[in-house]
Amino acid sequence: MTRTEQLPAGERADLLRTLRQRRAFLRQTVDGLTDAQAAGRSTVSELCPGGLVKHVAVTEQRWMLFAVGGAEAMQATPIDWVDHFRMADGETLAALLDDYSRVAATTDELVATLDLDAAHPLPEAPWFEPGASWSVRQVLLHVIAETAQHAGHADILREAIDGAKTMG
Repeated sequence: MTRTEQLPAGERADLLRTLRQRRAFLRQTVDGLTDAQAAGRSTVSELCPGGLVKHVAVTEQRWMLFAVGGAEAMQATPIDWVDHFRMADGETLAALLDDYSRVAATTDELVATLDLDAAHPLPEAPWFEPGASWSVRQVLLHVIAETAQHAGHADILREAIDGAKTMG
């Protein structure tokens, strides 16, 4: 669903509008960075702006797989929890942003069609209550929160790179 297309009504529109705004903050934060700046660490943290874009895209994609098919679908492809926060040799910010756009378009289409009350048991992990389930709605709220949190992280990193502030 592109920006020119009609948003679904009601709650779905609210969820999409909020998610799109958080995505836009992240994109605005990395706008104008070179690949070297996007891959560089500007603080003592291991995080870099391009790595955050990569992480947010992977996270959104995995949670939408969960929304459609549960924990098995989400975990079908292994994830490298260290390297998906970094830009690998040969990766470009432009390519990471293109990938993020594809993930976002898929999510937007799913938000328009999925039953927001449909739920799946969460994967087993120490940070989830044993036996808990999340609805599609909870998944979307989680994706919005993750995106907002990491857009804030990217804003701090960007300020350390060149003084630019997205949200400050």
